[in-house]
Amino acid sequence: MPMARFRTPRSTGAAFVLALALSAPLGAQARDTLDLPLSTALNLAQSGEEVGLATNRVDAASAAVGSARAATLPSVRIGSTFSHVYENARAQAVGAIFNQPNTYGANATLSVPLFQGGRATQGVRQASRLRQAAQSDLQQTQVDVSLLTLRAYLTAQLADQLVAIQDTNVALAEARVRQAEQFEAGGRGSRYDVLRARVERSNLIPLRIQARGDRDLALLELRRITNLPEDQPLRLTTVLDEAGIRAVADAATGAALVDSAALDALPGVRAARLRAQASDASVRIARSALLPTVSVNLVSGYQAYPADWQLPIRGGSLDRIDCPAGSEPTRVCTQQNGGWFSDRSLAVQVSWPLFDGFRARNDVRQARAQARVADLQAQQVWEDARTAAASARTQLQSARAVFEAGRLNAAEAEEAFRLASLRYARGLGTQLDVSDAQLALLTARTNQARAAFDLYLASAELARSLGRPLPSPGAATAP
Repeated sequence: MPMARFRTPRSTGAAFVLALALSAPLGAQARDTLDLPLSTALNLAQSGEEVGLATNRVDAASAAVGSARAATLPSVRIGSTFSHVYENARAQAVGAIFNQPNTYGANATLSVPLFQGGRATQGVRQASRLRQAAQSDLQQTQVDVSLLTLRAYLTAQLADQLVAIQDTNVALAEARVRQAEQFEAGGRGSRYDVLRARVERSNLIPLRIQARGDRDLALLELRRITNLPEDQPLRLTTVLDEAGIRAVADAATGAALVDSAALDALPGVRAARLRAQASDASVRIARSALLPTVSVNLVSGYQAYPADWQLPIRGGSLDRIDCPAGSEPTRVCTQQNGGWFSDRSLAVQVSWPLFDGFRARNDVRQARAQARVADLQAQQVWEDARTAAASARTQLQSARAVFEAGRLNAAEAEEAFRLASLRYARGLGTQLDVSDAQLALLTARTNQARAAFDLYLASAELARSLGRPLPSPGAATAP
């Protein structure tokens, strides 16, 4: 018995320590809720794959400009060679003086292009236009990603508001069930009223579940755009207020009408025009194949002809040797010492393709056709931008009208529901009146939330279509 009393506290303490040890990692694994304002979400989205891909394309286009400029500059190369001749036909036919079995060479070559028919110049122009187009694409991508992030953020906020509306709607239905049960107990209501209230409450549960599912999907999309983990809990702290939405809508409505200069300044339109100019340069590049090319090559180096396999390490010279027997007394015989002898040359090269199977002419035709296609595509992009701007302005006007009408409708729906509930509580109204008023209130609140969402996004779409910065919300911080 004393043993049992002694071991029980010990085992209990050990179990307590073990429970703490096991629960600590589980608590550490739980993620803390991240407060995510809209500005932070926009910054996170700009570091995503879409902007990174556009940035790398700009880097590639910049490298292409450097490669094109290299064709207009002189080039300097150094090289060395070694060759060994096992049999020399000239030495066999003429004399042993031509028999140099080992040849070492080291030289530097300077090549200067004097005229290339405009190929190099137009190549630089084409690469520069493509780089500018890539930079415009980067700007357009940044704007598109910002708008996509704004839409995802506001969609998540709207989904959260709809969840709150559904929660309130279910709470009102539950209160009406309790009220109907009280009326039945007091003899003022019937069993039918209780069943009707319960059925109406049960019918609202799927709507609340669907609203919560839509909110989870909206938050998942926001996490994807902002490159956050899928299981990261989020708390959206930027809340749009009515004054901020009105200010944004007023600024967008007062924007000037779209003109050609504003459309030409859009990043997407500018990129299409720059690509069309690059296609024009490709026509001149193809035409340069019909013109001659002129270049100058200067080669300066040394060569050595050692008789054995030893690497030459000295300067070349001619050493006097004894002449063969029977030679004239005045003859001077020499032999090179296998060292390095200077070797320099200057060459001017002119090349003019007179006939190439009509390849150059067909290349010119193809380049011209591609240039016309690029021009038409640029014009199409310009027309699409003009249509998008006009459509965005029309959508803004419609969204503003719906927003103004929804404000008054929501206020009247709240008052109607309050009066219907009061009449039912005093026995002057029916449960059907309360149900109809509650449904109207739910519809009005939902429409009001969607109207605010649509109005702000319509303002952002108009700003994007006009090439202006996206409106920053006059927002409050969520409590």
